[in-house]
Amino acid sequence: MKVSDFYYELPEELIAQTPIEKRDESRLMVLDKENKTIEHKTFKDIIDYLEPGDCLVRNNTKVIPARLYGKKETGANVEFLLLKNIEGDIWESIVRPGNKLHIGTKVVFGDGLMTGEILEIMPGGTRKVKMHYDGIFNEVLDQIGLMPLPPYIHETLKDKNRYQTVYAKYSGSAAAPTAGLHFTDELLEKIKQKGIEIANVTLHVGIGTFRPVKETEVEKHDMHSEHFYIKKEDAEKINNAKKKGKRVISVGTTSCRVLETISDENGFVKETEGDTKIFIYPGYKFKCLDALITNFHLPQSTLLMLVSALADREFILKAYKEAVDKKYRFFSFGDAMFIK
Repeated sequence: MKVSDFYYELPEELIAQTPIEKRDESRLMVLDKENKTIEHKTFKDIIDYLEPGDCLVRNNTKVIPARLYGKKETGANVEFLLLKNIEGDIWESIVRPGNKLHIGTKVVFGDGLMTGEILEIMPGGTRKVKMHYDGIFNEVLDQIGLMPLPPYIHETLKDKNRYQTVYAKYSGSAAAPTAGLHFTDELLEKIKQKGIEIANVTLHVGIGTFRPVKETEVEKHDMHSEHFYIKKEDAEKINNAKKKGKRVISVGTTSCRVLETISDENGFVKETEGDTKIFIYPGYKFKCLDALITNFHLPQSTLLMLVSALADREFILKAYKEAVDKKYRFFSFGDAMFIK
């Protein structure tokens, strides 16, 4: 299967640069994967497509303000992007300019609120960095760090919380699970009142989610790894929906990756923690997932391949062409799609 089979034309002006004023008033394209129909709605209409007994599975990871600007002791400007907490105060980080940051180099951030010390050069050129600070790490980071917005967003984000779901709980992501950005507390309350179960998984989204597929053949792509866990009570909610013949509906591709990684052949799941490198593309048979809420994804991306596995590549590309024609907003701050 060719990566070029997942290409589509996207005018640059359709890439959303800022979030819409009200989260749940973004547009919603509804795809019926069996009947191959397309409807155009507003996101808050999603409640009309959810039925009592369905289980909505969302990713409650929290994005950390992982982009840091600092100075070396020489006064030279440097940039760090914290990727992954290795242990304690030691982080894997992308550093720029990499050729100037050797083992033993110290970098000062936030006028001395935090100092980073390069411990090791890791495979691929990232650095193992030890952070020194007084107080609580996340509180200091909140003061001095910036949200690590995707490379296609060039506007400054005025409110950090808009690159965070309203239910974000556990810190660790370098990028937001963007399908969840459309939900408000009020909409979630209405969904619960209708009798829909809400279950959580936690998958910490890595910067690898933006890594382009460089192979020409899909099957040769090496998928990035991301850490996840699901608690017992959430696994039980998902299994109860399955037992009753109700749908498991994933909020986003990150929740989908967790479900499909941990489910058995009958779609049942259990309390688990681990790392997933699952790569879902056409030909994959879904075990747990029945429907998916997702944003519009980059051409030739692994996420576009995932949705094409759920709803047929030609149908997805037809829907994307319609989204372009109707000037939907694309990517992280863009509009949503519900594949049912």
